[in-house]
Formats: sequence, structure tokens, C-alpha cells
Amino acid sequence: MTTAVAVKTQYEAIIGLEIHCQLSTKTKIFSSSSTEFGAEPNANIDPVCMGMPGVLPVLNEKVLEYAVKAGLALNCEIAAYSKFDRKQYFYPDLPKNFQISQYDLPIAEHGSLEIELVDDDGTATRKKIGITRLHMEEDAGKLVHGGSDRLSGSTYSLVDYNRAGIPLIEIVSEPDLRSGVEAAEYAQELRRIVRYLGVSDGNMQEGSLRCDVNISIRPVGEEKFGTKVEIKNMNSFSAIQRAIDYEIQRQTEAVEGGERIIQETRLWEEGSQRTISMRSK
Repeated sequence: MTTAVAVKTQYEAIIGLEIHCQLSTKTKIFSSSSTEFGAEPNANIDPVCMGMPGVLPVLNEKVLEYAVKAGLALNCEIAAYSKFDRKQYFYPDLPKNFQISQYDLPIAEHGSLEIELVDDDGTATRKKIGITRLHMEEDAGKLVHGGSDRLSGSTYSLVDYNRAGIPLIEIVSEPDLRSGVEAAEYAQELRRIVRYLGVSDGNMQEGSLRCDVNISIRPVGEEKFGTKVEIKNMNSFSAIQRAIDYEIQRQTEAVEGGERIIQETRLWEEGSQRTISMRSK
């Protein structure tokens, strides 16, 4: 009698990126406050970005110009009609308790970006990554955590609203990426494009380019997506790659051990080289 041998399930990662790119305008998206980096905390604020009663936002024309320029470079369809929406959050770094963003009618949709991948023997191949949408929005303020050199051990937080109202474009990819290497190359290629266009300096250390990763795993050959986990707090391309590689391994080990993946937001902790849970969705 032949003994049955269990075949280990092979998993693949499904990865999409949301990249927030700060535009190189001199003033904020809806007001005349400066976008200067490194100013004293809460120096570059005004009634509009702080959401004072009775104020009205006025769109910075340069923001629209830069958004269209980026959309065209990413092979997107530019909308003839577009609008802004209020996205409600109740976080301390959002003074109005809503963010002015775009939801159902973004400025650009249905684009693509090609990346070049080199395998172990030096052979280069190109892969097309779909871009779902590109939209304009304002940034939130910045929380500064104190009491520890690690976020998980901080005992208090301070808020700097200089960043509130800074103009952003958010570029959302299709879930076409399959590894940390592909994701890092996609982000680098995107930065090369916005720098060439002059719409952003793409400086990750200063927060001009920020990347959120959405990642799930599924058995190879399946069509249905697994439960999505979002990863934040990566400030370099190598950190994007390492965070994704870690999360793929974490989710795979959890599923193989009979655990259920929960939909949550996790932070990449550079010091410990791991992702930690921030909040459930």
C-alpha cells in the first residue's frame, strides 16, 4: 500500500501600493501658507488649513497643473470633469476632522507604468503595472511621538500642523506586484518620473514621497484575494522591500499554522525589522 504524502501549499503575494507624493508648490493646496520644510512647529498655518469657521478653500492652480502632468506621464486618462470630497477621520493630526480629497471623480485614471526586473543570471525583463487612479488631496499634520526611540514605547505625542494642507497626489496601483523587489522598483521608477517632470523632489527622508503597502497572500492558482493588510512607516526603498518580504513570511507562517489573517494596519519598525499592529479595520 502506498503512503499518502501531503503536498505543501504554495502561496503567492498580491501587492498594491498607494504612494503619496508631495508637490513642489510654494504654497499649500487651498491657502497661501508656505510649504517650506523644516520650519518651526506650527509656524506655517492659517485659518483655512486649520479649519476655522467661515473659511473657504481656494484651489492652487499649480497643484492642478502638476497633477495633470503626472497623470499624462503615467499614461492615465485625464478627467474632463473632476471634484473634491470630504473624507472624515477623527485623528488628532487632522484639525478639521475631515480631509479634502477626491473619491469618485479623480483627476486621472486607468494608467500604467513599466518596471525593469533583472533575474539572477542578469537577464532583464519588463513588467507593466496598472495604475488605478491618481488624485489630488491635502496632507494631514504630523504626530511627533516622545518618551522612547521606538513608536511602540512612546508615552506622549505632540502635533505639528505645518504639514496640514500641503498638496499631494496619491497614486494607487493595481494589485499587480508580487514581491518586495517589484514593489521597490515600482516606487523608484515613480520617483524618477516625478523628479524628471519637476512636480516633486521625491525626498523620502523629508516625507515628500510616502508609500503605503496593501498585501495579502493566496494559494498559487487561486483567483480570490486573501485578507488585506496595510503597512505604513517605510522611509526608504530598501525598507519597502524588507517590510514586504517580512510580511509575506509572517502571513504565510500564520496561515500554515492555522491562524486567521485579520484586516489591519501595521507599522514597519526599522529597529526590530518587523511589522507591528497599529489598528484593526
